[in-house]
Amino acid sequence: MTAEPQVPPFYTKLQGSLPPDFTWGYATAAAQIEGAWDEDGRGPSIWDTFTRLPGKIKDGSTPSDACNAYHLWKEDVARMKEYGARAYRFSLSWSRIIPLGGEADPINEAGVEFYSTLIDELIRNGITPWVTLYHWDLPQALYERYGGMLNKQRYTADFLRYARLCFERFGDRVKYWITYNKPGLTTRAKYAQGRNAPGHVSDTEPWIVGHTELVSHGYVCEMYKRDFQPTQTGCIMITLDGNWYEPWDEKDPRDIEAAERAKEFEIGWFADPVHGKGDYPASMRAQLGNRLPRFTEEEQRVVRGSSDGYGMNSYTAFYARHLDGVSDRSDYRGNVEFLNENSKGNPRGPETDTHWLRMAPWGWAKLLRWIWARYGVPICITENGTTVKGEHEGPAPAAPGEIVEDPFRAELFRAYLAEVAKACQEGVVIKSYFAWSFVDNWEWALGYTSRFGVTWVDYASPQKTRYAKRSAYALREYFEFLIAQ
Repeated sequence: MTAEPQVPPFYTKLQGSLPPDFTWGYATAAAQIEGAWDEDGRGPSIWDTFTRLPGKIKDGSTPSDACNAYHLWKEDVARMKEYGARAYRFSLSWSRIIPLGGEADPINEAGVEFYSTLIDELIRNGITPWVTLYHWDLPQALYERYGGMLNKQRYTADFLRYARLCFERFGDRVKYWITYNKPGLTTRAKYAQGRNAPGHVSDTEPWIVGHTELVSHGYVCEMYKRDFQPTQTGCIMITLDGNWYEPWDEKDPRDIEAAERAKEFEIGWFADPVHGKGDYPASMRAQLGNRLPRFTEEEQRVVRGSSDGYGMNSYTAFYARHLDGVSDRSDYRGNVEFLNENSKGNPRGPETDTHWLRMAPWGWAKLLRWIWARYGVPICITENGTTVKGEHEGPAPAAPGEIVEDPFRAELFRAYLAEVAKACQEGVVIKSYFAWSFVDNWEWALGYTSRFGVTWVDYASPQKTRYAKRSAYALREYFEFLIAQ
Protein backbone atom coordinates (compact mmCIF):
# COMPACT_ATOMS: atom_id res chain seq x y z
CA MET A 1 0.00 0.00 0.00
CA THR A 2 2.94 2.36 -0.44
CA ALA A 3 3.75 2.37 -4.17
CA GLU A 4 2.70 5.46 -6.12
CA PRO A 5 0.04 4.67 -8.73
CA GLN A 6 0.87 5.18 -12.37
CA VAL A 7 -2.00 7.34 -13.61
CA PRO A 8 -1.60 8.64 -17.17
CA PRO A 9 -2.11 12.39 -17.54
CA PHE A 10 -5.02 13.96 -19.34
CA TYR A 11 -4.65 15.20 -22.86
CA THR A 12 -3.50 18.80 -22.72
CA LYS A 13 -6.34 19.79 -25.06
CA LEU A 14 -8.89 18.87 -22.36
CA GLN A 15 -7.61 21.38 -19.81
CA GLY A 16 -10.30 23.82 -18.73
CA SER A 17 -12.96 22.11 -20.84
CA LEU A 18 -15.55 22.03 -18.03
CA PRO A 19 -17.32 25.28 -17.05
CA PRO A 20 -16.30 27.11 -13.86
CA ASP A 21 -19.63 26.25 -12.19
CA PHE A 22 -19.34 22.51 -12.88
CA THR A 23 -20.43 20.56 -9.78
CA TRP A 24 -18.50 17.52 -8.59
CA GLY A 25 -18.50 15.48 -5.45
CA TYR A 26 -19.54 12.16 -3.96
CA ALA A 27 -22.76 10.20 -3.58
CA THR A 28 -24.11 7.86 -0.90
CA ALA A 29 -27.42 6.36 0.27
CA ALA A 30 -28.83 6.44 3.79
CA ALA A 31 -29.49 2.71 4.07
CA GLN A 32 -25.95 1.91 2.98
CA ILE A 33 -23.99 4.19 5.30
CA GLU A 34 -25.97 5.52 8.26
CA GLY A 35 -26.46 2.55 10.57
CA ALA A 36 -28.29 3.48 13.79
CA TRP A 37 -31.28 1.69 12.33
CA ASP A 38 -33.42 1.94 15.47
CA GLU A 39 -31.91 4.98 17.20
CA ASP A 40 -33.59 8.29 18.02
CA GLY A 41 -37.03 7.24 16.86
CA ARG A 42 -36.25 5.85 13.42
CA GLY A 43 -38.71 3.26 12.15
CA PRO A 44 -37.76 0.13 10.18
CA SER A 45 -37.52 0.10 6.40
CA ILE A 46 -38.18 -2.83 4.09
CA TRP A 47 -34.42 -3.49 4.07
CA ASP A 48 -34.28 -3.86 7.83
CA THR A 49 -36.89 -6.61 7.50
CA PHE A 50 -35.56 -8.22 4.32
CA THR A 51 -31.99 -8.61 5.56
CA ARG A 52 -33.17 -10.72 8.47
CA LEU A 53 -34.51 -13.39 6.14
CA PRO A 54 -32.04 -16.29 5.74
CA GLY A 55 -30.01 -16.35 2.55
CA LYS A 56 -30.99 -12.92 1.20
CA ILE A 57 -27.65 -11.18 1.76
CA LYS A 58 -24.40 -12.66 0.43
CA ASP A 59 -22.47 -12.45 3.69
CA GLY A 60 -25.49 -12.67 6.00
CA SER A 61 -25.03 -9.06 7.13
CA THR A 62 -27.57 -6.33 7.84
CA PRO A 63 -27.25 -2.53 7.52
CA SER A 64 -27.90 -2.07 11.23
CA ASP A 65 -24.47 -0.47 11.74
CA ALA A 66 -23.51 0.07 8.07
CA CYS A 67 -20.67 2.64 8.06
CA ASN A 68 -21.73 4.40 11.27
CA ALA A 69 -22.27 7.64 9.32
CA TYR A 70 -25.10 8.60 11.68
CA HIS A 71 -22.44 9.20 14.32
CA LEU A 72 -19.43 10.05 12.13
CA TRP A 73 -21.12 12.66 9.93
CA LYS A 74 -18.93 15.53 11.09
CA GLU A 75 -15.73 13.61 10.42
CA ASP A 76 -17.10 12.62 7.02
CA VAL A 77 -17.86 16.22 6.07
CA ALA A 78 -14.35 17.27 7.07
CA ARG A 79 -12.90 14.47 4.96
CA MET A 80 -14.99 15.50 1.94
CA LYS A 81 -13.67 19.02 2.30
CA GLU A 82 -10.12 17.64 2.41
CA TYR A 83 -10.86 15.73 -0.80
CA GLY A 84 -11.90 19.01 -2.44
CA ALA A 85 -15.52 18.04 -3.10
CA ARG A 86 -17.85 20.83 -4.16
CA ALA A 87 -21.04 18.87 -3.45
CA TYR A 88 -22.40 15.86 -1.61
CA ARG A 89 -25.34 13.82 -2.84
CA PHE A 90 -26.98 11.87 -0.03
CA SER A 91 -30.42 10.40 0.59
CA LEU A 92 -32.86 10.85 3.44
CA SER A 93 -34.18 7.87 5.34
CA TRP A 94 -37.95 8.29 5.04
CA SER A 95 -38.53 6.19 8.17
CA ARG A 96 -36.07 8.32 10.16
CA ILE A 97 -38.21 11.37 9.40
CA ILE A 98 -41.68 9.76 9.47
CA PRO A 99 -41.18 6.38 11.20
CA LEU A 100 -44.45 4.90 9.93
CA GLY A 101 -44.25 6.77 6.64
CA GLY A 102 -47.88 7.79 6.12
CA GLU A 103 -49.51 11.16 5.46
CA ALA A 104 -51.24 11.11 8.86
CA ASP A 105 -48.36 9.58 10.85
CA PRO A 106 -46.25 11.47 13.42
CA ILE A 107 -43.04 13.27 12.47
CA ASN A 108 -39.81 12.24 14.21
CA GLU A 109 -38.23 15.58 15.05
CA ALA A 110 -34.94 13.94 16.02
CA GLY A 111 -34.61 12.61 12.46
CA VAL A 112 -35.41 16.01 10.98
CA GLU A 113 -32.81 17.61 13.24
CA PHE A 114 -30.14 15.10 12.19
CA TYR A 115 -30.47 15.97 8.52
CA SER A 116 -30.81 19.68 9.21
CA THR A 117 -27.55 19.65 11.17
CA LEU A 118 -25.80 17.69 8.41
CA ILE A 119 -26.99 20.17 5.78
CA ASP A 120 -25.74 23.11 7.86
CA GLU A 121 -22.34 21.47 8.34
CA LEU A 122 -21.98 20.83 4.62
CA ILE A 123 -22.77 24.44 3.78
CA ARG A 124 -20.35 25.73 6.43
CA ASN A 125 -17.63 23.73 4.70
CA GLY A 126 -18.46 24.98 1.22
CA ILE A 127 -20.10 21.72 0.11
CA THR A 128 -23.45 21.96 -1.69
CA PRO A 129 -26.06 19.42 -0.55
CA TRP A 130 -27.91 17.42 -3.22
CA VAL A 131 -30.71 15.49 -1.55
CA THR A 132 -32.42 12.31 -2.77
CA LEU A 133 -35.85 11.70 -1.29
CA TYR A 134 -36.06 7.98 -2.05
CA HIS A 135 -33.09 5.65 -2.40
CA TRP A 136 -34.77 2.24 -2.09
CA ASP A 137 -35.67 2.21 1.65
CA LEU A 138 -39.48 2.32 1.88
CA PRO A 139 -40.84 2.45 5.44
CA GLN A 140 -41.84 -1.09 6.41
CA ALA A 141 -45.19 0.14 7.75
CA LEU A 142 -46.32 1.30 4.29
CA TYR A 143 -45.47 -2.06 2.77
CA GLU A 144 -47.46 -3.82 5.46
CA ARG A 145 -50.46 -1.46 5.19
CA TYR A 146 -51.10 -1.60 1.47
CA GLY A 147 -48.15 -3.12 -0.41
CA GLY A 148 -46.23 0.11 -0.85
CA MET A 149 -45.76 1.11 -4.49
CA LEU A 150 -48.17 -1.55 -5.69
CA ASN A 151 -50.94 0.81 -4.51
CA LYS A 152 -50.45 3.93 -6.62
CA GLN A 153 -53.14 6.08 -4.98
CA ARG A 154 -52.24 5.53 -1.34
CA TYR A 155 -48.50 5.52 -1.93
CA THR A 156 -48.55 8.78 -3.90
CA ALA A 157 -50.41 10.55 -1.12
CA ASP A 158 -47.85 9.38 1.44
CA PHE A 159 -44.88 10.26 -0.77
CA LEU A 160 -46.30 13.74 -1.39
CA ARG A 161 -46.63 14.39 2.33
CA TYR A 162 -43.08 13.17 2.99
CA ALA A 163 -41.69 15.31 0.16
CA ARG A 164 -43.60 18.40 1.29
CA LEU A 165 -42.22 18.03 4.80
CA CYS A 166 -38.66 17.81 3.41
CA PHE A 167 -39.16 20.89 1.23
CA GLU A 168 -40.58 22.79 4.21
CA ARG A 169 -37.82 21.85 6.64
CA PHE A 170 -34.76 21.78 4.37
CA GLY A 171 -35.65 23.67 1.19
CA ASP A 172 -34.38 27.02 2.45
CA ARG A 173 -30.87 25.50 2.21
CA VAL A 174 -31.21 22.59 -0.23
CA LYS A 175 -31.37 23.75 -3.85
CA TYR A 176 -30.98 20.39 -5.60
CA TRP A 177 -33.59 17.68 -5.11
CA ILE A 178 -33.86 14.19 -6.59
CA THR A 179 -37.15 12.31 -6.23
CA TYR A 180 -36.02 8.75 -7.04
CA ASN A 181 -32.69 7.04 -7.44
CA LYS A 182 -32.53 4.48 -10.27
CA PRO A 183 -36.22 3.52 -10.33
CA GLY A 184 -35.66 1.04 -13.15
CA LEU A 185 -32.99 -0.96 -11.37
CA THR A 186 -34.77 -0.98 -8.06
CA THR A 187 -38.00 -2.09 -9.73
CA ARG A 188 -36.36 -4.95 -11.64
CA ALA A 189 -34.36 -6.10 -8.62
CA LYS A 190 -37.27 -5.81 -6.16
CA TYR A 191 -40.23 -7.03 -8.20
CA ALA A 192 -38.87 -9.13 -11.10
CA GLN A 193 -35.69 -10.76 -9.76
CA GLY A 194 -36.55 -10.87 -6.07
CA ARG A 195 -32.97 -10.11 -5.02
CA ASN A 196 -33.73 -6.80 -3.31
CA ALA A 197 -36.31 -5.86 -0.69
CA PRO A 198 -39.18 -6.70 -0.62
CA GLY A 199 -38.12 -9.69 -2.74
CA HIS A 200 -41.02 -10.21 -5.16
CA VAL A 201 -40.79 -12.23 -8.39
CA SER A 202 -43.51 -11.28 -10.85
CA ASP A 203 -44.06 -10.57 -14.55
CA THR A 204 -46.64 -7.85 -13.87
CA GLU A 205 -45.58 -6.03 -10.69
CA PRO A 206 -42.44 -4.32 -12.11
CA TRP A 207 -44.55 -2.34 -14.57
CA ILE A 208 -47.12 -1.39 -11.93
CA VAL A 209 -44.40 -0.19 -9.55
CA GLY A 210 -42.54 1.68 -12.28
CA HIS A 211 -45.74 3.50 -13.19
CA THR A 212 -46.32 4.43 -9.55
CA GLU A 213 -42.80 5.86 -9.33
CA LEU A 214 -43.30 7.98 -12.45
CA VAL A 215 -46.70 9.31 -11.42
CA SER A 216 -45.69 10.08 -7.83
CA HIS A 217 -42.50 11.73 -9.12
CA GLY A 218 -44.60 13.92 -11.41
CA TYR A 219 -46.92 15.05 -8.63
CA VAL A 220 -44.02 15.81 -6.28
CA CYS A 221 -42.32 17.90 -8.98
CA GLU A 222 -45.56 19.77 -9.68
CA MET A 223 -45.97 20.51 -5.96
CA TYR A 224 -42.37 21.69 -5.62
CA LYS A 225 -42.52 23.97 -8.65
CA ARG A 226 -45.87 25.44 -7.57
CA ASP A 227 -45.38 25.83 -3.83
CA PHE A 228 -41.63 26.05 -3.20
CA GLN A 229 -39.52 26.77 -6.28
CA PRO A 230 -40.65 30.42 -6.63
CA THR A 231 -39.19 31.31 -3.22
CA GLN A 232 -36.57 28.61 -2.67
CA THR A 233 -35.18 28.89 -6.23
CA GLY A 234 -34.08 25.26 -6.35
CA CYS A 235 -34.46 22.53 -8.95
CA ILE A 236 -35.82 18.99 -8.92
CA MET A 237 -35.19 15.91 -11.03
CA ILE A 238 -35.31 12.15 -11.19
CA THR A 239 -32.08 10.19 -11.65
CA LEU A 240 -32.15 7.17 -13.95
CA ASP A 241 -29.93 4.13 -14.33
CA GLY A 242 -28.72 2.90 -17.68
CA ASN A 243 -25.64 1.46 -19.35
CA TRP A 244 -24.56 1.35 -22.99
CA TYR A 245 -25.52 -1.63 -25.14
CA GLU A 246 -23.55 -2.45 -28.28
CA PRO A 247 -24.71 -5.03 -30.85
CA TRP A 248 -23.03 -8.40 -30.28
CA ASP A 249 -22.74 -8.75 -34.06
CA GLU A 250 -22.52 -5.26 -35.53
CA LYS A 251 -23.61 -6.60 -38.95
CA ASP A 252 -26.70 -8.44 -37.75
CA PRO A 253 -29.84 -6.24 -37.91
CA ARG A 254 -31.43 -8.32 -35.17
CA ASP A 255 -28.56 -7.52 -32.76
CA ILE A 256 -28.60 -3.87 -33.77
CA GLU A 257 -32.28 -3.77 -32.92
CA ALA A 258 -31.69 -5.73 -29.69
CA ALA A 259 -29.08 -3.22 -28.50
CA GLU A 260 -31.46 -0.34 -29.07
CA ARG A 261 -34.31 -2.23 -27.41
CA ALA A 262 -32.10 -2.92 -24.39
CA LYS A 263 -31.50 0.81 -23.95
CA GLU A 264 -35.21 1.52 -24.31
CA PHE A 265 -36.21 -1.08 -21.71
CA GLU A 266 -33.59 0.17 -19.28
CA ILE A 267 -33.47 3.93 -19.95
CA GLY A 268 -36.43 4.81 -22.16
CA TRP A 269 -38.82 3.10 -19.73
CA PHE A 270 -38.55 6.18 -17.48
CA ALA A 271 -36.79 8.75 -19.66
CA ASP A 272 -39.29 8.70 -22.53
CA PRO A 273 -42.29 9.56 -20.31
CA VAL A 274 -40.30 12.25 -18.42
CA HIS A 275 -38.01 13.74 -21.08
CA GLY A 276 -39.45 12.48 -24.35
CA LYS A 277 -42.85 12.06 -25.91
CA GLY A 278 -44.60 11.38 -22.62
CA ASP A 279 -45.22 7.67 -23.07
CA TYR A 280 -43.37 4.36 -22.83
CA PRO A 281 -41.23 3.28 -25.80
CA ALA A 282 -43.04 1.48 -28.61
CA SER A 283 -40.74 -1.54 -28.20
CA MET A 284 -42.02 -1.99 -24.65
CA ARG A 285 -45.64 -1.69 -25.72
CA ALA A 286 -45.06 -4.27 -28.46
CA GLN A 287 -43.54 -6.86 -26.12
CA LEU A 288 -45.42 -6.28 -22.87
CA GLY A 289 -48.89 -5.54 -24.18
CA ASN A 290 -51.50 -4.93 -21.49
CA ARG A 291 -49.03 -5.58 -18.68
CA LEU A 292 -47.62 -2.08 -19.31
CA PRO A 293 -49.92 0.53 -17.74
CA ARG A 294 -51.27 3.44 -19.75
CA PHE A 295 -50.96 7.04 -18.66
CA THR A 296 -54.11 9.03 -18.16
CA GLU A 297 -54.08 12.53 -19.64
CA GLU A 298 -53.64 13.92 -16.14
CA GLU A 299 -50.69 11.60 -15.39
CA GLN A 300 -49.03 12.44 -18.67
CA ARG A 301 -49.43 16.13 -17.94
CA VAL A 302 -47.63 15.95 -14.59
CA VAL A 303 -44.92 13.52 -15.70
CA ARG A 304 -43.82 14.93 -19.05
CA GLY A 305 -41.23 17.69 -18.64
CA SER A 306 -41.32 17.33 -14.85
CA SER A 307 -37.56 16.91 -14.31
CA ASP A 308 -35.31 19.98 -14.44
CA GLY A 309 -32.37 17.87 -15.66
CA TYR A 310 -31.44 14.39 -16.80
CA GLY A 311 -30.09 12.56 -13.75
CA MET A 312 -27.69 9.90 -15.03
CA ASN A 313 -26.34 6.91 -13.12
CA SER A 314 -24.12 4.73 -15.30
CA TYR A 315 -21.14 2.44 -14.90
CA THR A 316 -20.41 0.13 -17.81
CA ALA A 317 -21.33 -1.30 -21.22
CA PHE A 318 -22.48 -4.69 -22.53
CA TYR A 319 -22.78 -6.49 -25.82
CA ALA A 320 -26.42 -7.23 -26.64
CA ARG A 321 -27.55 -10.25 -28.65
CA HIS A 322 -31.14 -10.89 -29.69
CA LEU A 323 -33.07 -13.88 -28.42
CA ASP A 324 -35.66 -15.77 -30.43
CA GLY A 325 -38.94 -15.92 -28.56
CA VAL A 326 -39.56 -14.49 -25.09
CA SER A 327 -38.32 -16.18 -21.93
CA ASP A 328 -39.06 -15.37 -18.31
CA ARG A 329 -35.37 -14.72 -17.77
CA SER A 330 -35.14 -11.99 -20.40
CA ASP A 331 -38.66 -10.58 -20.54
CA TYR A 332 -38.14 -7.59 -18.23
CA ARG A 333 -34.92 -6.59 -20.06
CA GLY A 334 -36.35 -6.53 -23.57
CA ASN A 335 -35.73 -10.16 -24.47
CA VAL A 336 -32.00 -9.53 -24.96
CA GLU A 337 -28.93 -11.49 -23.91
CA PHE A 338 -26.02 -9.50 -22.42
CA LEU A 339 -22.48 -10.71 -23.08
CA ASN A 340 -18.94 -9.82 -22.03
CA GLU A 341 -17.47 -10.33 -25.52
CA ASN A 342 -18.77 -9.54 -28.98
CA SER A 343 -18.91 -11.87 -31.97
CA LYS A 344 -15.24 -11.14 -32.72
CA GLY A 345 -14.14 -12.04 -29.20
CA ASN A 346 -13.43 -8.46 -28.12
CA PRO A 347 -14.09 -7.96 -24.39
CA ARG A 348 -16.13 -5.05 -23.14
CA GLY A 349 -13.41 -4.01 -20.70
CA PRO A 350 -11.16 -4.95 -17.77
CA GLU A 351 -12.77 -6.87 -14.92
CA THR A 352 -13.55 -5.36 -11.52
CA ASP A 353 -14.53 -6.94 -8.21
CA THR A 354 -18.19 -6.87 -9.30
CA HIS A 355 -19.45 -9.44 -11.81
CA TRP A 356 -21.54 -7.05 -13.93
CA LEU A 357 -19.13 -4.12 -13.87
CA ARG A 358 -16.22 -3.67 -16.27
CA MET A 359 -14.33 -0.52 -17.14
CA ALA A 360 -15.78 0.63 -20.47
CA PRO A 361 -15.16 4.32 -21.20
CA TRP A 362 -15.92 3.68 -24.88
CA GLY A 363 -19.52 2.81 -23.99
CA TRP A 364 -19.81 5.69 -21.52
CA ALA A 365 -18.79 8.08 -24.31
CA LYS A 366 -21.47 6.72 -26.63
CA LEU A 367 -24.13 6.82 -23.91
CA LEU A 368 -23.54 10.51 -23.13
CA ARG A 369 -24.11 11.39 -26.76
CA TRP A 370 -27.11 9.06 -27.11
CA ILE A 371 -28.88 10.65 -24.13
CA TRP A 372 -28.16 14.16 -25.37
CA ALA A 373 -29.29 13.38 -28.91
CA ARG A 374 -32.50 11.62 -27.79
CA TYR A 375 -33.64 14.00 -25.05
CA GLY A 376 -31.69 17.26 -25.38
CA VAL A 377 -31.82 17.87 -21.62
CA PRO A 378 -28.81 19.03 -19.53
CA ILE A 379 -27.18 15.94 -18.02
CA CYS A 380 -26.37 15.69 -14.32
CA ILE A 381 -24.15 12.66 -13.73
CA THR A 382 -25.24 11.52 -10.29
CA GLU A 383 -23.37 8.19 -9.99
CA ASN A 384 -20.28 6.64 -11.54
CA GLY A 385 -17.50 4.56 -10.05
CA THR A 386 -16.07 1.09 -9.61
CA THR A 387 -14.89 -1.67 -7.35
CA VAL A 388 -11.30 -2.89 -7.68
CA LYS A 389 -10.48 -6.52 -8.28
CA GLY A 390 -9.16 -8.10 -5.09
CA GLU A 391 -9.60 -4.96 -2.99
CA HIS A 392 -12.09 -6.58 -0.62
CA GLU A 393 -9.64 -9.37 0.23
CA GLY A 394 -6.82 -6.96 0.97
CA PRO A 395 -5.61 -6.35 4.56
CA ALA A 396 -6.72 -3.37 6.59
CA PRO A 397 -4.33 -0.40 6.58
CA ALA A 398 -1.57 -0.89 9.11
CA ALA A 399 -1.23 2.66 10.45
CA PRO A 400 -3.51 5.62 11.19
CA GLY A 401 -3.64 8.00 8.26
CA GLU A 402 -2.24 5.48 5.80
CA ILE A 403 -3.44 6.04 2.23
CA VAL A 404 -4.76 2.99 0.42
CA GLU A 405 -3.47 2.68 -3.13
CA ASP A 406 -6.17 2.01 -5.75
CA PRO A 407 -4.72 2.92 -9.17
CA PHE A 408 -7.43 1.03 -11.07
CA ARG A 409 -10.16 3.26 -9.60
CA ALA A 410 -8.12 6.38 -10.27
CA GLU A 411 -7.64 5.27 -13.87
CA LEU A 412 -11.36 4.65 -14.32
CA PHE A 413 -12.12 8.17 -13.09
CA ARG A 414 -9.51 9.58 -15.47
CA ALA A 415 -10.78 7.64 -18.47
CA TYR A 416 -14.47 8.37 -17.85
CA LEU A 417 -13.90 12.04 -17.07
CA ALA A 418 -11.88 12.43 -20.25
CA GLU A 419 -15.00 11.34 -22.13
CA VAL A 420 -17.10 13.84 -20.16
CA ALA A 421 -14.68 16.59 -21.16
CA LYS A 422 -14.69 15.56 -24.83
CA ALA A 423 -18.49 15.45 -24.90
CA CYS A 424 -18.67 18.93 -23.37
CA GLN A 425 -16.29 20.22 -26.02
CA GLU A 426 -18.68 18.86 -28.65
CA GLY A 427 -21.62 20.73 -27.14
CA VAL A 428 -23.18 18.10 -24.88
CA VAL A 429 -24.40 19.98 -21.80
CA ILE A 430 -23.18 18.22 -18.64
CA LYS A 431 -23.63 19.95 -15.29
CA SER A 432 -22.27 17.58 -12.64
CA TYR A 433 -20.36 14.44 -11.75
CA PHE A 434 -20.80 12.50 -8.51
CA ALA A 435 -18.48 9.58 -7.83
CA TRP A 436 -19.94 6.49 -6.23
CA SER A 437 -19.06 6.37 -3.51
CA PHE A 438 -17.63 8.55 -0.77
CA VAL A 439 -17.06 5.55 1.52
CA ASP A 440 -17.06 1.81 1.12
CA ASN A 441 -20.58 0.87 2.11
CA TRP A 442 -23.07 -1.87 2.72
CA GLU A 443 -23.84 -2.88 -0.86
CA TRP A 444 -27.43 -4.18 -0.63
CA ALA A 445 -27.65 -7.91 -1.42
CA LEU A 446 -23.84 -8.11 -1.59
CA GLY A 447 -23.52 -6.94 2.01
CA TYR A 448 -20.00 -5.87 2.94
CA THR A 449 -18.32 -7.85 0.15
CA SER A 450 -18.08 -5.03 -2.41
CA ARG A 451 -16.05 -1.82 -1.99
CA PHE A 452 -17.01 1.18 -4.15
CA GLY A 453 -15.64 3.98 -1.98
CA VAL A 454 -12.76 6.42 -2.27
CA THR A 455 -12.54 6.00 1.51
CA TRP A 456 -11.58 2.58 2.89
CA VAL A 457 -13.78 1.47 5.81
CA ASP A 458 -12.58 -1.02 8.40
CA TYR A 459 -15.85 -2.89 8.88
CA ALA A 460 -14.35 -4.97 11.70
CA SER A 461 -13.60 -1.95 13.86
CA PRO A 462 -16.32 -0.76 16.28
CA GLN A 463 -16.14 2.78 14.90
CA LYS A 464 -15.91 1.73 11.23
CA THR A 465 -12.57 3.55 10.99
CA ARG A 466 -11.92 5.38 7.70
CA TYR A 467 -8.75 5.61 5.58
CA ALA A 468 -8.38 7.70 2.44
CA LYS A 469 -7.72 6.00 -0.88
CA ARG A 470 -5.39 7.55 -3.42
CA SER A 471 -8.22 7.88 -5.93
CA ALA A 472 -9.86 10.60 -3.79
CA TYR A 473 -6.86 12.86 -4.30
CA ALA A 474 -6.50 11.87 -7.95
CA LEU A 475 -10.11 12.89 -8.56
CA ARG A 476 -9.48 16.28 -7.01
CA GLU A 477 -6.48 16.79 -9.28
CA TYR A 478 -8.47 15.77 -12.34
CA PHE A 479 -11.14 18.36 -11.68
CA GLU A 480 -8.58 21.04 -10.90
CA PHE A 481 -7.24 20.36 -14.38
CA LEU A 482 -10.58 20.06 -16.19
CA ILE A 483 -12.63 22.89 -14.66
CA ALA A 484 -11.96 26.30 -16.16
CA GLN A 485 -10.56 28.78 -13.66
